[in-house]
Amino acid sequence: MSVFPKILLKREVHDHLHNVYHNKELVANLGMVEVERKFERLQSCLSHPPSFTTIRVNTLVTSVEDAKQRLAEEIKKQFPDDVIPIHQHPNLKDLLLIPVIGPRRIQKQHSVQVIVGAQCGNAVLRGAHVYSAGILSASKWMKAGDEVSVFSDIRGKCRRGAVEFDGAKVFIGNGKAELSRSDIFCTNSPVKGKGIRMTEAVYSSPSFDNMLPGYIYLQNLPSAVVSHVLSPQPGERVLDMCAAPGGKTTHIASLMNDEGEVIAMDKTASKVEKIKHNASLLQLKCIQAYCFNSTKAVLCEPKGMEQGPGPPFCPESFDRILLDAPCSGMGQRPNMACLLSLKELISYQALQRRLFSTAVELLRPGGTLVYSTCTITLAENEEQVAWALKTFSCLQLQVQEPHIGGEGMPGAGLSLDHLKLLQRFDPSATEMHDVDANKLKSDDDLVSLADSDTIGFFIAKFLKKS
Repeated sequence: MSVFPKILLKREVHDHLHNVYHNKELVANLGMVEVERKFERLQSCLSHPPSFTTIRVNTLVTSVEDAKQRLAEEIKKQFPDDVIPIHQHPNLKDLLLIPVIGPRRIQKQHSVQVIVGAQCGNAVLRGAHVYSAGILSASKWMKAGDEVSVFSDIRGKCRRGAVEFDGAKVFIGNGKAELSRSDIFCTNSPVKGKGIRMTEAVYSSPSFDNMLPGYIYLQNLPSAVVSHVLSPQPGERVLDMCAAPGGKTTHIASLMNDEGEVIAMDKTASKVEKIKHNASLLQLKCIQAYCFNSTKAVLCEPKGMEQGPGPPFCPESFDRILLDAPCSGMGQRPNMACLLSLKELISYQALQRRLFSTAVELLRPGGTLVYSTCTITLAENEEQVAWALKTFSCLQLQVQEPHIGGEGMPGAGLSLDHLKLLQRFDPSATEMHDVDANKLKSDDDLVSLADSDTIGFFIAKFLKKS
């Protein structure tokens, strides 16, 4: 099953990932044939969305059952003729699972065409409508009410305002124009807002735009697993080092019953405002967000200097630390094109190590450090764990609970015991599936698919020994 081509990669990046997935340890464990199949599946899966949308319920203001009922009512407004099941995750009780229906083999394409940017196209495949800011090109005579076919410009070559575009593009569905071409590209005062209402997307999922604000939070399943693995407790002092936009920050605060202190940092001011907005929306008061470079978060002044409420902080100031590190993002789905150069792809390791070193210094003895990324490379994941264990004798890998993903990938020289303690969500670990809301199997099969067909993600949990 494939309605889209494999993810578009620069040749040097393709070859690098090929080598990662064909390392000697992995080939020895699985055999060359299975390794080849994994790499092929990886490239195909990355261009398609996961089979489920994951919703985190704000359990501080509502029950999961109440949120489930409200969601069902809202989704029914969007899909009056369909029954879209909503399931509570059996192990992560604050998560609800909603199937992404598709892919649809849509035969009809309209003469009026709209070209959107790659990021907008990815969002459409996860249930979003098209807003005017995401539209790059529209047919000359497009007017409000027209039926249109929407394509994603996967190479980023479409000039904004173009009447026609013959470059590389991928069909992502049909919709109805809510604005005319002149509304969108008027040079004086272009109209903002929804440009295309998607009526027949290749992948069909509810639009969660402004749905039940304060009650639910849209979050990928592995991203929600991270906070449970960190296991923050009420009354503790917890640091989220690279926190924007605040999904994990707010989840941590929720798991603490909003009791204690959650410090969130990001070096970009606009992103810090997003953290504050989400904390306010979810009615969380224990979160303090700061615009600060986390690599400089350790107080280096002489002893006796008084520390303020914000960064930098004294060494050994935190009970638990989450380092969801800046990364190459190669696990994000759907992603029909990744145009990173190899130099960009491999540039993150040094920054991740500086952040990790800071985290170790800020963590108290007996404290917990969780390191995570949303990428699939060895260099940013298992190699970082091997480096950390070699560099910091005070660190010890810990069992993760829950452990829903697979084990770590061989190739970084870690022992089998260490690999079992890691958690890797690898899109290549499962076959892609067509999902039909009316033909879903048992709940157990559904949850199994939801746990395996996710974005690419990696989690490691460390204890700082006393």
